Amino acid sequence: MADLKNGLTYADAGVDIDAGNEMVNRIKPLVRATRRPGADGEIGGFGGLFDLKAAGFSDPVLVAANDGVGTKLKVAIESGIHDTVGIDLVAMCVNDLVVQGAEPLFFLDYFATGKLDPEQGAAIVGGIAKGCTDAGCALIGGETAEMPGMYRDGDYDLAGFAVGAAERGQLLPSGNLEEGDLVLGLASSGVHSNGYSLVRRIVEMSGTAYDAPAPFDATRSLGAALMTPTRIYVKSLLAAIRNTGAIKALAHITGGGFPENLPRVLPQSLAAEIDLDAMSPPPVFSWLARTGGVAPEEMLRTFNCGVGMVVVAKADEADALINVLGEAGETVVRLGRLVERGEEMPGVVYQGALRL
Repeated sequence: MADLKNGLTYADAGVDIDAGNEMVNRIKPLVRATRRPGADGEIGGFGGLFDLKAAGFSDPVLVAANDGVGTKLKVAIESGIHDTVGIDLVAMCVNDLVVQGAEPLFFLDYFATGKLDPEQGAAIVGGIAKGCTDAGCALIGGETAEMPGMYRDGDYDLAGFAVGAAERGQLLPSGNLEEGDLVLGLASSGVHSNGYSLVRRIVEMSGTAYDAPAPFDATRSLGAALMTPTRIYVKSLLAAIRNTGAIKALAHITGGGFPENLPRVLPQSLAAEIDLDAMSPPPVFSWLARTGGVAPEEMLRTFNCGVGMVVVAKADEADALINVLGEAGETVVRLGRLVERGEEMPGVVYQGALRL
């Protein structure tokens, strides 16, 4: 082949194949640790494989979800905390699977950056692997894209894709929701992964640096406190679904809070009546509301306010359900009940006041 005049390489254009190979070598043991029945292959192929029969399913319905973590990524980048945002990525997907009664089976990620830093990339994928382990699903593949010119130095983006399954006829919500069913709340770990455009605006208003002590928790930096990963509810909820039969519906409280997410699992004839006095929002929410002057109604439609998952259950089986969830490590609060929904009545109605 004739010599070319300029002799450019892919690395000269900003894409380092060697750095990509180094990252793959770093993450292989992390990925291997997420193996489960049905998935025991190595990453590196052109596609990931999963054997539903080996996973124990006989007549499964597949359920799929994809998501990201929004502008919480900016907090990760600006604080330099990269080892937990992968947990958020997994949580946002697998929590959406379990609310439909599905067991998460496998996960794939998409990681894009302007210039690949293998150490940073391995920290991010390490978080993804940790989230997969917590959810009981296998990390069977993904894509790492180095795209100079698309992202500024240090910036990156993440997306996640999860697939789960449930036996036919066991999907949620059930078709027998009725007036008087109890509404329970499972405590969140904090802000989770929604509302961070508002969070970042409030941090800017406060003048507090991410490496300074958190105004609401002097034991941690503000960055570390805001990077607390989203709670993964999968194992506790699957145990409750399988062992009690009391769960009729589940709602993952993400962007839009109670008023947007709860009605998604309710029939048009029913509304959820929520007692705000029963809730105990963690201090971070009080700080956000006070510092940003955010009204309670806006807090409830932007953040989870301390409740990351809502459970609708049979009233006469609620005590047994609460015991199972408590034994699985969940903090459970009785939030209210389902009521008949009148004409022009919203899907969620409140009693009491949010204690911020």
